[in-house]
Amino acid sequence: MGGTSPAHDARRILEALRQVVLGLDEATRDVLVALLARGHVLLEGVPGTAKTLLVRTLALALDVKFQRIQFTPDLMPADITGISMLTGPGGGSQEFTFRPGPIFADLVLADEINRAPAKTQAALLEAMQERTVTADGRSHPLSDVFTVFATQNPVEFEGTYPLPEAELDRFMLKALFGYPPAPVEQGILTRYVEGFEADRPATYGVTAVTNGDGLEALRRAVEAVRVEPQITAYITAIVRATREAASLTLGASPRAGVSLLKAARASALVDERDFVVPDDVKRLAPSVLRHRVSVAPELELEGVTADAALKAILDKTEVPTA
Repeated sequence: MGGTSPAHDARRILEALRQVVLGLDEATRDVLVALLARGHVLLEGVPGTAKTLLVRTLALALDVKFQRIQFTPDLMPADITGISMLTGPGGGSQEFTFRPGPIFADLVLADEINRAPAKTQAALLEAMQERTVTADGRSHPLSDVFTVFATQNPVEFEGTYPLPEAELDRFMLKALFGYPPAPVEQGILTRYVEGFEADRPATYGVTAVTNGDGLEALRRAVEAVRVEPQITAYITAIVRATREAASLTLGASPRAGVSLLKAARASALVDERDFVVPDDVKRLAPSVLRHRVSVAPELELEGVTADAALKAILDKTEVPTA
C-alpha cells in the first residue's frame, strides 16, 4: 500500500474523507492534521453532524481498528480500560488474566465524553498521555496508532461533567462540526437515495490508502518538515498574546505552542511542502487554541467567542514576511 510519497498519501487520505463527509472541509482537514501530528482531537457539534462518520471513514482509509465507546454517567474506568479475571481449571492453578477493554484499538471514538464522571475521564486521560493502561500494577501498552477522538455536544449540558482545563489541554485541537449549507445537505440526501448508509461502512466506497505502518511513515515525514526560527517566534508571540489579552481570563500554555508547531508541520505535509509557512500557523491557531483559552465573563455575555478573541489576537500579531 501507499503512494509515491508521504505527501501524496496524505492528500489521498484527505480526498477519501471528503468523498464521504460532505461540507466539512475544515474539520476534516483538522482531524487528519492532528492524526499525522500524533495528537488527540476534540470534536464538537450537535448530534447528526458526521462526527462518528468522519472517524469511521478515517479508520477505513488507514485500514486500522476503530472502536466507539459511548460515555454515560455510570461508565466506570474498567469499562474502557479492561479488567483482570481469574481464569484456569481451579485446584490452585488459577491465575488472573487481563482482558483488554475497548480502548485497546487504533482509533477510539469517545462519544459524549463529558457525560462520564471525572474518574472515568481520568482513566482516559492517562491512556491519552502515557499511551499505556495500568491494571493491577501492570502496564499494558496501547497501539502505536492509538488516537482518541472525543465528542461533545455544545448545547446540552444537563447531566454532563465539564472537562477540566488539564484534560482539555491534552487535546491537540478542537474541530467544530456545524450544519451544512443547503446544497450540501441535499447532496447528502441524494447519496442516501443512491444507497449510502452511515451505519454500513461497505457503502462508503472507501478503499485503504495505507495502513498502520504507512501512517507511522507519514508521521516521521511530518517530523522532518523544516521550521525556521521566524515561525517559532511567530508561534511564541501568538501564544504569549493570549495570556496578555484583556478579552481572555485564561491564556494558552506552552503545550499549546508545541501543539501548534506540530499541527503546522502536518498541515505543510498535507499541502505537499517540506517547510512551514506563516499561513499554516495562522490557519490552525483557532483550532489549536479555542479550547485552551477562556473568554472574560462580561464579554461572553455579549456574545464574544473564543474564536473571535483569537482572531483579534492574530490580526494584531506581526506575521513573518520571509
